[in-house]
Amino acid sequence: MENIYIFYLLLFIVAFLYSSVGHGGASGYLALMAIYAFSPEVMKPTALMLNLFVSLTSFIQFYRGKHFKWNIFLPLALASIPMAFIGGLITMEADLYKKIVGLLLLIPVIRFLFFKNSTAEELKKNSIGLSIGIGSVIGLISGLIGIGGGIILSPVLLLLKWTDQKQTAAISALFIFVNSFSGLSGHLTKGLNFSPDMISYVAIAFAGGLFGSYFGSLKFNQNILKNTLAIVLLVAGIKLIFT
Repeated sequence: MENIYIFYLLLFIVAFLYSSVGHGGASGYLALMAIYAFSPEVMKPTALMLNLFVSLTSFIQFYRGKHFKWNIFLPLALASIPMAFIGGLITMEADLYKKIVGLLLLIPVIRFLFFKNSTAEELKKNSIGLSIGIGSVIGLISGLIGIGGGIILSPVLLLLKWTDQKQTAAISALFIFVNSFSGLSGHLTKGLNFSPDMISYVAIAFAGGLFGSYFGSLKFNQNILKNTLAIVLLVAGIKLIFT
């Protein structure tokens, strides 16, 4: 691969930015790999594998910050896990796949730029039935595209006012982890196509995720992080949709 060190640097930055707001980064990894002309057969399992490491580090940091809510997470996850496995069994045509990834990148852009944090007084009780429906739909999309689903779940949680931003990040991080594992299991039944440089990718993404989740959960101004990530995703999304 040409400019391999630039790819490594961008991979670190993507993992850092995503984990700082509680995401695994799959949509960012997919956009980066698409720009570097990876095939969809390699992109999906690679993104899911990187997601496992980055989302887990992100979850641990936000959990330690006491932002996690089991009662909101469980119905979402129990519905999404089997659907993510089913989605992982489905193969899509390459051009359509990349355009869908591009559209999905615009979802967190809307979330980061236009969704405000809810105060404790504004938060509402979650609905189990609605949670199961939301989890099922996001799980299927997650396995189909090769993402953990956090970029879709986060704006939904904030729109419904079930969680504030830190709680959303904590729940999304573990949601991404379990869906990525389930989606990867679905791919495993068909045989996985990983890049021979996978170990390097995992190490770099893990390092970026570790730093990003630490500073995101404890140190950094969340608005600065969100705006930076929104700009990056907007550019990548437009490129994938129209290229």
